[in-house]
Amino acid sequence: MSDHYYTSKPKADHDRKVWETQLKGQVFRFVSDAGVFAKSGVDYGSRTLIEAMEIPKGTQVLDIGCGYGPIGLTAAKLVVHGHVTMIDVNSRAVELARENAALNKVDNVTVLESDLFEALGEQKFDVVLTNPPIRAGKETVHAIFEGASDRLKQGGTLWIVIQKKQGAPSALRKLESLFTKVEEVTKDKGYRIYKATK
Repeated sequence: MSDHYYTSKPKADHDRKVWETQLKGQVFRFVSDAGVFAKSGVDYGSRTLIEAMEIPKGTQVLDIGCGYGPIGLTAAKLVVHGHVTMIDVNSRAVELARENAALNKVDNVTVLESDLFEALGEQKFDVVLTNPPIRAGKETVHAIFEGASDRLKQGGTLWIVIQKKQGAPSALRKLESLFTKVEEVTKDKGYRIYKATK
């Protein structure tokens, strides 16, 4: 059986790629590899989330399931004097995210290997961002929502992208059970962007 991108230690043979793309008006250069999510380019869901997300300057941000880093590194460019913590269970993704932070001269980030939230301790955040690993199953996705709620400061926001056909209705119900307010910010080609406020 082949690895999934949410495997801790991918065994897929390396197949490194480098490309440039524009996200939220900024040009990025990314290195990706086999065994990580969307290795050939920033996926449509992540891109939709990046274009929709609003992140105040100077805030503490968490990107959970960061992959090789497009969401978190874009957020780091937006927060200016704030800080972005990026976490992923996939050790190869974590290495790539660190490499991409250096490649794009982004230094207000910390990238950690973490199974869900375990590496974070008691740290609290103003904003949490995620393109959740749908293929890891509903239980994992809902655990991400619960953990985000626990780690957000009062009034903080969780931004997620999810496809309608991959569980958006049940995700919305779960978010509404955890957060004070949940808004559908935008929808595009079946993708929904939800902003949940604690």
